[in-house]
Parts: sequence; C-alpha cells; structure tokens
Amino acid sequence: MTETASNPTEAGARAGKGLKIERIFSTEGVHPYDAITWERRDVVQTNWKTGETVFEQLGVEFPDFWSLNASTIVTTKYFRGAVGTPERETGLRQLIDRVVSRYVAAGIEHDYFATTADAEIFEHELTWLLANQYFSFNSPVWFNVGTKSPQQVSACFILSVDDSMDSILNWYKEEGFIFKGGSGAGLNLSRIRSSKELLSSGGTASGPVSFMRGADASAGTIKSGGATRRAAKMVVLDVDHPDIEEFVETKWREEDKIRALRDAGFDMDLGGKDITSVQYQNANNSVRVNDEFMKAVENGTEFGLRSRKDGSVIETVDARSLFRKISEAAWACADPGLQYDDTINDWHTNPETGRITASNPCSEYMSLDNSSCNLASLNLLKFLRDDDTFDAPLFAKAVEFIITAMDISICFADFPTEPIGQTTRDYRQLGIGYANLGALLMAMGLGYDSDGGRAMAATITSLMTGTSYRRSAELAAIVGPYAGYARNAEAHQRVMRKHQAANDDVRPLHIADAEVHKLATEEWAKVVDLGKTNGFRNAQASVLAPTGTIGFMMDCDTTGIEPDFSLVKFKKLVGGGSLQIVNQTIPRALKKLGYDEEKIEAIVAYIGEHGHVVDAPGLKPEHYEVFDTAMGERALKPMGHVKMMAACQPFLSGAISKTVNLPESATVEEIEQIYMESWKLGLKATAIYRDNCKVGQPLADGGGKAKKDAAAADAAAEAETKVVEKVVEKVVYAPTRKRLPKSRLARTTSFTVAGAEGYMTSGAHDDNTLGEIFLKLGKQGSTLAGVMDAFSIAVSIGLQYGVPLETYVSKFTNLRFEPAGLTDDPDVRMAQSIMDYVFRRLALDYLSFDERAALGIYSAEERQRHLETGSYEPVEETGSASELVETAPVAKAAPVVEDVVEAEVDEDPLAGAPEVKVAKTTAELLEQITGHAVDSPLCMTCGTKMRPAGSCYVCEGCGSTSGCS
Repeated sequence: MTETASNPTEAGARAGKGLKIERIFSTEGVHPYDAITWERRDVVQTNWKTGETVFEQLGVEFPDFWSLNASTIVTTKYFRGAVGTPERETGLRQLIDRVVSRYVAAGIEHDYFATTADAEIFEHELTWLLANQYFSFNSPVWFNVGTKSPQQVSACFILSVDDSMDSILNWYKEEGFIFKGGSGAGLNLSRIRSSKELLSSGGTASGPVSFMRGADASAGTIKSGGATRRAAKMVVLDVDHPDIEEFVETKWREEDKIRALRDAGFDMDLGGKDITSVQYQNANNSVRVNDEFMKAVENGTEFGLRSRKDGSVIETVDARSLFRKISEAAWACADPGLQYDDTINDWHTNPETGRITASNPCSEYMSLDNSSCNLASLNLLKFLRDDDTFDAPLFAKAVEFIITAMDISICFADFPTEPIGQTTRDYRQLGIGYANLGALLMAMGLGYDSDGGRAMAATITSLMTGTSYRRSAELAAIVGPYAGYARNAEAHQRVMRKHQAANDDVRPLHIADAEVHKLATEEWAKVVDLGKTNGFRNAQASVLAPTGTIGFMMDCDTTGIEPDFSLVKFKKLVGGGSLQIVNQTIPRALKKLGYDEEKIEAIVAYIGEHGHVVDAPGLKPEHYEVFDTAMGERALKPMGHVKMMAACQPFLSGAISKTVNLPESATVEEIEQIYMESWKLGLKATAIYRDNCKVGQPLADGGGKAKKDAAAADAAAEAETKVVEKVVEKVVYAPTRKRLPKSRLARTTSFTVAGAEGYMTSGAHDDNTLGEIFLKLGKQGSTLAGVMDAFSIAVSIGLQYGVPLETYVSKFTNLRFEPAGLTDDPDVRMAQSIMDYVFRRLALDYLSFDERAALGIYSAEERQRHLETGSYEPVEETGSASELVETAPVAKAAPVVEDVVEAEVDEDPLAGAPEVKVAKTTAELLEQITGHAVDSPLCMTCGTKMRPAGSCYVCEGCGSTSGCS
C-alpha cells in the first residue's frame, strides 16, 4: 500500500511532504521490461474490402504474450512519427516510456512524491501495469502525451450554450475544434428560447432545433478531419422546453425520409453518397427528464412546458402522451435516449458551482458545463486468481497507482478552450473504470443476468470508486483539494455518505464477493473520515466508458460493463489469416462449474459449431445462464442489461456508457417499460436500440424493408434456379479449347516474396489474352517444383477452356500462407503468399485498367497518381498495364501442357450463384452462425463490420471507434 510521508529522511528526499510509494507489482532491482520476453513482428494492415495494404511497419517490438491484434492496433493507432522515418516509434517500450516519463516528471515537479526514490518506484509500477495489460489510459493520452503536440489527455467534453447568437456561433466553433482533434462533445440546448417565444425585437425565435441543423452540418463536414475517429456529439433538451415535441420528432421524421429515399433508389447507407441530404444524423439526442415529469407519467396528469425567459408555464401537455411519443421515436430510430435530471444532480458533488445539464456523447461523463474528463480502465480479468476468486487487495493497489497518475495528468494537460481548461483544473474530474466484466463473471461461473453476477459487479465497482476517493483525500493532504472544494465541501461529503450507504445495502451472495465487499466497506469508511479532514483532490473519480480501442490494447474479451458479445470470435494469426476460436473464458468457466476435461472438450466443440450452448452435450440447463451473451441464440433479455447498470450505478461518480439492445419485434410498450424502470432503479441515463430500426447504416444483408426485399429476391432466385436445373439436367455441351499458336508472345518475370525466389513465364494468344503460365520454384525434381508444375498445367488448361483470368485473380489474391511479406516488385510491394503475388502480377500484365480497378489492383504509378490527383484512372486508357515483350524460348525444365481428352460436362446449375461471404470479424461470424444480422455499421477506416461497445461501436480490424473515448 502507499502512505503519506511528512518528513522524509531517505537519500534523495526533497523538502516537503509527498507520497511514500510501496513496490507492489514490479521487482526491486529488475526493470519491468527485463522481466518480459520481447519479440519482433511485422504489422501489415489491409482493407478487407479492396485487398489494398493501408498500413505497413516491419519489425515492431512487443511482449510475446500480446496478441497480434493488440500489437497491430497499438502500432497503427498510437505510435508517433512518420512511418519510414527515424522519428517513428518502433516498439511498445518507446510508447510507454514516452507517456510514463511525462507523468513521473510532472509528479516530481508538483511535489506528489516524498523522495526521488518513490518517484522511481512509481515509474516502475506504472510501467509494469501498462506493459502487462493490467490497465490503459484513454486514447488521447497515447496520441499526445510526450509528443510535440498539445498534451490533450481528455476524450470527453461538455460545452455550454446560452440564448444569444454570439454563444450559439461560439458553440459551432468550439465543437469544430474538438471534432478536428478526433474527440466528441455534448451540450444542453435548453437555455435557447423556444420557437413559441418572442425575441426582444418582437419577432419569433427560431428555437434550438433550427440551430441544431447548422451544428449537424458542421459535424458532418469535419468528421473526416479527426485524427482518430469520426465526430461524436450529444444534444440534450429538457423535457419542459416548449420545443420538446419538435426535438423528439427530428430524427424520427428524418428516418421516414431516409426510407422513402431508399425505396426510390437513392444510396442511404451510412457513408452513402445521398445520406448527406438528411439532417440530424451526426448526433445522439437525449431528453433530460425530471422526477416531476416521470411522476406525472405514472399518475396520468398534465405537465407544464416552461418559458426559457422567466420560467412561466406557457403550455401544458399530457405527460403520458409525451412519454409515449418519446418511446415511439426511440422505437422508430433509436433516438432520443433519456437522462434522469434529479438523479444525476442528487449525486452531484458540486451543486454550489452549477447544475449538471449535459453529458459527453456516450453518456458516461456527466459534470459541469465547459469541462472535460480523462479516462483510464482496468482489465478485470487480470485480477482473477488461479482459484477463480477476485483479488480485491491487488485490485485496490492498482487503483491507487492509476488514480494518482490520472490526477497528475491534469497538471500538464492542454485543453481545446480556456473555459474547459479552467473548469477542469479547478475541479479535476477523473474517470477511472474497467473492462472485461462480462469475461470475468463468466470465468467465475456467474451469470451476467443473475443476482450473483450483479452482486459481484456492484462490489467491484464500489471498491474501485471507494479506493479512488480515499486516494483523492490522501492527495488533498499533500497537494491540496480541488479549487472548487471549499464552496462545495458539504455537498461533496454528503455524496460520499450516499455512496457508503449504497455499499452497506449490497448483500454479498458468495465468499468471493463477500471479500470484495468487506474491503470496499473499509475503503468507504476511510473516505468519509479522511474527507472531513483533508477534503478531496477530485470532484469526480469514476465512470464506465465503452473501452473500445483500449479494450483491444489490453486483449480484453469484453468491453466496459458489457456482457460477452458472442461465444465465438476471430483471432488474428502471425503471418496472416485468422482463426475461429471459442472464447478462452468458456473452458475456465466450465471447469469452475465442475465439468471434467472430456465434457469440457465436447461442450467447447459444440459451441464452436453452433455458436451457443443450448443442447450442448453434458451441459446442465441450469448453467446456461452463465454463457448468455449480448447476441445470439441465448441473448440477454433487455431488463438484464438495465439491472446490471442499476447494480453498479450507485458506485460511480458519473454514469455508464451502454445501450439496451432490443429485438426487432420489440414494442413501444416495452421501451416505455425500460425507460420507466431505469428511472425507478436509479440510473442516470438510458439509451435503447431496436434491431433494424435504422436504414442509414451499411449492413451485410440490409435491414427492415431491405431484409424483406432481399428475402423476396432470394426466394425468386431459388425458384429460378430450380427451373434452370430442370432444363440444364438434359443439356450437355462440349467446351471448346482455344489453343495457343506454336510461336507465341511470352514474358518471364523473376520475383522474390519474403526472400523466396521464383520465376514465372506467361504465354499469350495473338490478341494478347493470357493462355498459359509456368511457375518455377524450388529445385527440379523436388516436391515443391512438382506441385508448381501441376498447378501451372491446371491453370493453363482452365485459361484455354475459357475460364476468365479475373476469376483466377479474385480467387487467388489475398490467399494467405508462408512465405509472405515484402517483394522486389515496385507494383506489388507486399504479398500475402506466392499465389497472391503471382496473380496480382498477372492482373497488372494482362487485365485492363477497369478490370483491375474492380478487383482493387493498381500499379505503383496509378497509386502515385491517386495521391496526387485523387484518381487512379490514367488520362488515356491503353488496355493492359504494360506491353508484352518477346522472350527467349521456355527453359527445358518448364512443364509442357499436354492435350486433354475432351469430355462432356454437365453444366453446374449453381454456376453464377453469389459467392458465400467469408467472415472477417466476430460480428460477421455470429451472423453466419445464427442467420441473423448484427445491426452494426461498417468501419469507415478499413471496411470491416464493427460490433457494439457501450453506446458506440468498435472495429476489430483496426481499432477505430464511433465514439469519443
């Protein structure tokens, strides 16, 4: 543990007081890096849609236990410096040292440590925790800290707008700068007078909804300029605002417009060329409801809408009708969500400074206007002991180090605006949280939607926040409480007592959560006592964020507070390709539940084939709940999500980023129930998403009407196929072979792929179409040479019998096996295999530009032209990429294509059928197993299908997120 030292006497001590650091994780005399086995990896990232290499950095250094996916995402997202220059970071050590050294230097500068020796121990402990994937800071820390860029450490921002044109235009400006940096922001528009009120000039006001149009257009324009992700924003309006119904209907009406335009043939998918014609699509909308309104809904009474100028009631509405309209809009387009104002402000530590009126885009950060929050998340699965119990003391020690580092960051952080900077420095809001809760509960044999699972999650969350505030009180004794504490001391202490009381209400159900709860109870007692004496260093301590990209960095199976997404997933393999695996926590959970190795193997094999546990051999039905997931055959019930959030909410300073997912068949009444129960259970915010309720997103098989249209098309195609089958059963044809002339044009290409040398000779017809290939690899007489001869003969015969070269190219490009890597061909710099190189080269030599463009294959010259002009296409189309040249006769070692006996071949009735889509992510794999679409957008960076992470989406291919954290 750590303690306060007032009069240090050790060597290197400075005058004054500071933290005395005890070494917990690292080993004295051994640097954390020296205890790790490091290896070099090649990070190559391709766009799975086009096959193009979008990123390449060779020889990066990572611990051997880091997955390929984690090292790929860290290399592409967080390494600084231009690729290929000496300034480029080349390994995890450089990245961690860049960040940690800045934190330690700031801690020393601002007197956080008792001695320089304590500072060194702190550096080692923080380095150890990061390198071993026990926690991660939020993305802006990795982007900016220790670089020449502004030291922005916050991902979450809350802005403020008043009822004046200057303020409104300033809102546009501030949002634009935040979006430009790749972050997101939220704000409440309720101060802007309604369209039912008069201006001082006598005219009628425009109302906040009209100004939302300008901000939405700005976000849509700037979103692609963010360095890391698309723009994310939250717009909030109070339920008593006179324009509330117009606000509720904004995205609902636009969704109807999207459907009409889609049915008329316009491209209305997310990112489609016509989607920009609709409005309000770049923001999440939330209605801020109060207890008065919710009680009026319960009682069926009227509710008053109030003037923004003097607070007088200018219109009354039926509360139930308005609540119904909100739920209908959410049913139709997933917006608006609800934020519960009185609950939020009842847990507010700074009410004397101002109310909490808004949140960040993902709704986990709720604090004062013009403020920001930096986040960090712990990997809960790292604290699971070998006996499958949670190591609460070790978890608490990790929280101490992390919350200390997070507070230090505010000392050197930069902010997008001065008001945000001033508020953050005065109130020092932090957002510690966690990831991998779903995986932890499963490994412990606890169902996510069970009393045991909720008790475990509640006690862990309570321990995390209690330890954070205890350390905050200790820091206040050393470096002082936050500047706004004095005026809010009574309120802050009241909220600490509320947390303590909530902790006392938790009833542990097992030995495991009882241990955690006992330690949490001790921590909250210290918080209350120390807070009375010292005050607190931080106005806020904890939130539960989506942990999208950093979740991948820590190799987490689940994000934030989320359950497991599915029981099967994809694992990237070194050297290319991926492997479908059953989540590794499942065998551990089965062992915890008492199953022997033989039964575990059978159950895991069943899950791998079916994607769920229903009817798995030997698995007891009472254990099914342990393996319930967010999607699939045993998807969690909506209220299971709500109850888990309710269990954890009393122990968080902020809120929870999470969406309650509903099936397409869900009713408006069910949404009303979720919103009402969320209020009764004490949640601060709730968002819902009904499957396929939105059109404007690129799905694998469409949604809503698109699904029905696709089903009708499939049925028609099936019927047509049956008719064709009946006809072609009796049709026999003799394919015609187009032989090459005795003397033909040919070219021989020498190549190297990852150091493996080979030769390819290609022969062409008189019209320059490819007719044969000969591949030479390995010594003559070797097995490899024989296989290549046979392969060459097979391809050559296919070409002469009319199989298009495009078919071969589409089949063999992106085929991954060793050797794979760099080539000596400037047009094909990277190859996934020998076959990948050969057929890319053939495409460049024999296909026209349009044919190659359709396959995503371009020459070096064409790629350069695209960088300079934005277009691959040459000024004049000349056919193939290069002219054939006559070469010497083929070497004697080259095989000879023998004549083949022509036989009658029945026409394949399935010829021309659509190719089965190969899954590239866990979301696509789940779709194939279940036969149901996963309602997620495609990644704007690499084109793969994303999966939900909190209120946002995260890409398993490149780590991009759709949110702000």
